[in-house]
Amino acid sequence: MNNQRLCILGVLLFCAGLGLANAENLRDLKLQGELTQGSLIRGQAEAGASILLDGKPLKVGPAGEFVFGIGRDETQSKLLQIAYSNGDSIERTLAINPRTFDIQKIEGISKKIMNPDPKAIERSKKDNRMVAAARAPITDELDFTQDFIWPVKGPISGVYGSQRVFNGVPKRPHYGVDVAVPTGTEIVSPADGQVTLWVPDMFYSGGTMIIDHGFGVSSTFLHLSGALVKQGDVVSQGQPVALVGATGRVTGAHLDWRMNWRSVRVDPQLLVPAMDAP
Repeated sequence: MNNQRLCILGVLLFCAGLGLANAENLRDLKLQGELTQGSLIRGQAEAGASILLDGKPLKVGPAGEFVFGIGRDETQSKLLQIAYSNGDSIERTLAINPRTFDIQKIEGISKKIMNPDPKAIERSKKDNRMVAAARAPITDELDFTQDFIWPVKGPISGVYGSQRVFNGVPKRPHYGVDVAVPTGTEIVSPADGQVTLWVPDMFYSGGTMIIDHGFGVSSTFLHLSGALVKQGDVVSQGQPVALVGATGRVTGAHLDWRMNWRSVRVDPQLLVPAMDAP
């Protein structure tokens, strides 16, 4: 399946049985992305429109651009409501297609792994607060509207949504795509953006970088061995920004690429074409 496939909805008939006369009064609405778990949906409505998603306002750009994410475990349909500047309004119910994720059950895991050291837990909480602060600003940039590219190419060794169950206890799902390449391999920015975080030694994720793409959309790179840019730098798509490493709690060198819309974790693979040979 082509992950760049466009889900373009032209003039939407929002209610069953709408007549042609009513349909002609509806504005065009474009949605890009698969309506499935883990997807980032990029849209465009008429300029000046106000948009609600499940009753909560979305940020809308000057030409009607907007974006939202669908979480890994979301199953309920989402309600998109659009109010136009002349007082007209329309709504659309978006059914979410489920996905099947890889679940591995492993028994006999040691107590040390099951019960991390309290100091490690406290340090991890501090790291999480820094990450949350870096993702919190909702900027006006429209970099997320670009066609994203792979930050590095190589064998895919881990996928979004996979999960391990240790001794019957479900662990946190994996929220990124792992690309297994050697330490020191250059990583490029998948889209334009600004570096909002660079920390070389987080407890679990090691060298960690976050790039903001606007409207709450961000890329996160984990386990890095070094940075080629500084926190605060504005970067361009394709620009080298970091180096692959094996830092943090990992067993080998790879890039763990993650993406968020605000606090919603989405699947980077749904935003890029199938990978060509590196």
